[in-house]
Amino acid sequence: MTLPLLQPHEGPIPGRHYLASTSETVTWGWLPAEGTAPVAEMGSGETITIDTVSHEGILEDQGRDPVTFFGQFGVDPADVLRDAVDIAAGHPVRDAVGDGPHVTTGPIAVSGARPDDVLRVDFLELVPRAPYGVVSSRHGYGALAGELPPLPHPGFVPDPGAPEKAGSIFTFCRATADGTGSLPVPGGRELRFPLAPFLGLIGVTPSGATPLHSVPPGPFGGNMDVKDLVAGTSLYLPAQVDGAGLFVGDPHYAQGHGEVALTALEAPLRATLRVTVLPAAESRALLGLLRRPFGETSEHWIALGLHRDLNEAFREAVREALRVLADLYEVPTDIGYAYLSAAADFVVSQVVDDVKGVHCLIRKSDFGAWT
Repeated sequence: MTLPLLQPHEGPIPGRHYLASTSETVTWGWLPAEGTAPVAEMGSGETITIDTVSHEGILEDQGRDPVTFFGQFGVDPADVLRDAVDIAAGHPVRDAVGDGPHVTTGPIAVSGARPDDVLRVDFLELVPRAPYGVVSSRHGYGALAGELPPLPHPGFVPDPGAPEKAGSIFTFCRATADGTGSLPVPGGRELRFPLAPFLGLIGVTPSGATPLHSVPPGPFGGNMDVKDLVAGTSLYLPAQVDGAGLFVGDPHYAQGHGEVALTALEAPLRATLRVTVLPAAESRALLGLLRRPFGETSEHWIALGLHRDLNEAFREAVREALRVLADLYEVPTDIGYAYLSAAADFVVSQVVDDVKGVHCLIRKSDFGAWT
């Protein structure tokens, strides 16, 4: 069964507030900065539904025309999202090299949030808005930068006439209502895999008046690409400015741990979030002294390490996991170090965002009798 198309303002919108992505509510390639006027406001504990837009299909090397780009894969113009068309046409001219790729929606002011408070974001629903998406590989980027795709290369073209640039391959993927994605394989075959939608980019506005590039993540969150933060999970973000200035973007339908090509399956989502301010004293009692994004699922705590050097990102994840064990469960460092080696899972979040990511999954059930 085909996934329904969710045009802006159409279909179920469960949040108390609704935010569409328009040329007035997004920044393209850059994050909000301190002093950026909020495009929406909400109270602590309230819900908001946000229609996010993927950058794939609207970038300059894809023609900046999603109707034509997706039309070459057989997508009818009526099945292209209007907000993607409007942003591609209405956004000012960009520097295709210097600007980041991501369409970032926000900032959203959350009443009562102050620096050192923590914003808890509960992912209530992450619903695909279109029955298709794109995986991109560009020469000079990804885990095998300079090796794949080679220059020149014959390119794997999934359909005759599919758009492709020298050094770039744009692989069109289908998505169905049974939660499955598919990649075309020569010979008329399909490689099928489960969908697990998440927001690759989510964070709070960084302090400072200079906007930051959208690609590298940081202590404010941003382009972390943590695939475990699906519907039913939570993310904790230490606020840096008054109102927190929540922003979202880079929607995914699926990603492997690592995201080795430049992108995973990028496609637009309708995200419904509950956003709650945890005052500094309350957050420290619950989470310890939080200085970076921190995740939670029903089964795991998620401790993040971020660094340009992947080895150092791993070390940062170990240090943060030790902090979690000490602050939440009063586990001494030597015992915590042994526990992490024996029982925790460290996985590569992504290696393509300049600042690499490693996160640690700490099983809550191992401490069930302690709480």
